[in-house]
This record gives sequence, structure tokens and C-alpha cells, in this order.
Amino acid sequence: ASIGLPINAILWRSSLEVIDFMPLSSADPFAGVIITDWYTPKINTNERCKINIFIKGKKLKSSNLKVNSFCQNLKNNLWIDMPVNEKNNLQIENAILNKAKKLKLSIN
Repeated sequence: ASIGLPINAILWRSSLEVIDFMPLSSADPFAGVIITDWYTPKINTNERCKINIFIKGKKLKSSNLKVNSFCQNLKNNLWIDMPVNEKNNLQIENAILNKAKKLKLSIN
């Protein structure tokens, strides 16, 4: 018998696809944790963000997904933490859930 992941595999795959433009720091499918490294968009090199994604549970549902993003601005050669943008976190969660729904449909 194969050992399945303790988390939802579709949420896991969708999360990785949504953030595939960002460098990964670590991805642990058994803990359900994806952590990116700092990413700086080409359009704004004075800002950088990193994302932590937590997937808990086997069911494909929004309560099993949590996204935390951290952003910083460059001021006087120092990276300064910006306030947490909950709207950003929700947008990323929604993008992951939408991709997961499409993936689920393509599998069935």
C-alpha cells in the first residue's frame, strides 16, 4: 500500500503552481508547509515579498488553506517591514482555490 499525503494533494499542487514565479525556500508535503524566499518584482525593485502557505487536512476546502505574506520596502539601504496585507493573502488563497477546482475537474 502506498502512503498518501496527510494533506490535500490538489491544494498542494495548486499552491506550487500559483507561486511558481517565486523562489522556494522549502516545501514539506508531509507538514503541508510551503515557504518562498524573497521575491522582488521587476516593476518595483524597492519592494520584496515572501509567502508562507499552510495546507491542513485532506479535504479540498478553503478552511484547509492559509496564506501569510510578508513584504518589505527598501528605504536608505534598509529593508523595512510593511504592514500585513490581508487582502493580498485572500487573493492568493482564492487563486489557489480556483486553480484547485480546475485541477480537480481535469482529473475526474
